Amino acid sequence: MAEIVMFHHAQGLTDGVKAFAEELRGAGHTVHLPDVYEGRTYATLEEGLDYARETGFGTLLERGVKAGEELGEGLVYIGHSLGVMPAQQLTQTRPGAKAGVFLYSCLPASEFGTWPTGVPVQIHAMDGDPFFTEEGGDLDAARELVASTDEAELFLYPGTDHLFADASLGAYDEAAASLLRKRVLAFLETV
Repeated sequence: MAEIVMFHHAQGLTDGVKAFAEELRGAGHTVHLPDVYEGRTYATLEEGLDYARETGFGTLLERGVKAGEELGEGLVYIGHSLGVMPAQQLTQTRPGAKAGVFLYSCLPASEFGTWPTGVPVQIHAMDGDPFFTEEGGDLDAARELVASTDEAELFLYPGTDHLFADASLGAYDEAAASLLRKRVLAFLETV
């Protein structure tokens, strides 16, 4: 079974992120949930992003990376949207990283050097999510990553919602979220 560090999205460590972690634990995995928002959660994505801007994305990234580095090696890093920043940095740069799972976001691999040999990654998002497909170039970054290594998979789901696998939010899409969880669980069995 995998040992996982899961980073929350811009609305904080919501009940939906916690439920996702519990599902992974129920499958026998160990899951750590660092809270880079220090207990804060937000009702809307925009409120959460306002907090992230005020605090500084660099500060949040540092908090996440520090939390990951305090744990042992041989970890899988999962990031939900904003949480992809520390998850991707740790996946790419931390010795012994086993794998990465990036939900709703992907940064260019060049942000953290090159993609490490032997480290698989899954990227999941909706094909019409403007945060993923338009605003930050996440879709382009994901496609470049997939083109650069045989160990990367990109899964696009029909729809326009961003945080669609968080059961505690209005964007939740049960069918897409169920398929995402099934794919992530199958992936974790291989690492």
